Amino acid sequence: MTAFLQQLPALIGVVIGALGSYLAVVRGDRARFRREQEARWEERRLAVYSEYARALKKTVNLTYRVAAHLGNDPHPHPISPAEAGPQLAAATDGRDPAGEALIMLGSREVVEQAREWVTAVMAMERFMRSGTVDPDAWQDLLARQRACRERYYTAVRQDLALPPGHPALWPTRPASDG
Repeated sequence: MTAFLQQLPALIGVVIGALGSYLAVVRGDRARFRREQEARWEERRLAVYSEYARALKKTVNLTYRVAAHLGNDPHPHPISPAEAGPQLAAATDGRDPAGEALIMLGSREVVEQAREWVTAVMAMERFMRSGTVDPDAWQDLLARQRACRERYYTAVRQDLALPPGHPALWPTRPASDG
């Protein structure tokens, strides 16, 4: 019995060490799981944000081309409203599911900026569908759409803790040599 009592402190030390080691491993695994889960959600949100932007840009590019056909935009590849119709319908069909995923996974700020951007794009669509020939009004719509796009990307970068990016505001008309 005395031998057992002499070894009891060592046995207690082994049990405490094993318990401490177990707790450290469990805490480490939980922290790693949380980090991995956060990284997966960030990757998924980035994919949703990117898909929404791509879907919206399809519509934007088509409106540029139709506006060029009408004489409002300098886009080098004009397309008639009739030719653009099926492509615009497909772009809208692709935009809706991307928007639903954005609403589900996006932050409030990103979703709000996406709503403003799509509202600007829809104004461009209405202008184009009306057949209006007014290059100055078209340029105002373009400026609004570009500002909304920039705010969307800024909100995305803030949500994902990314560094500031390029505003992507470059001239769309050729520079004159004079």
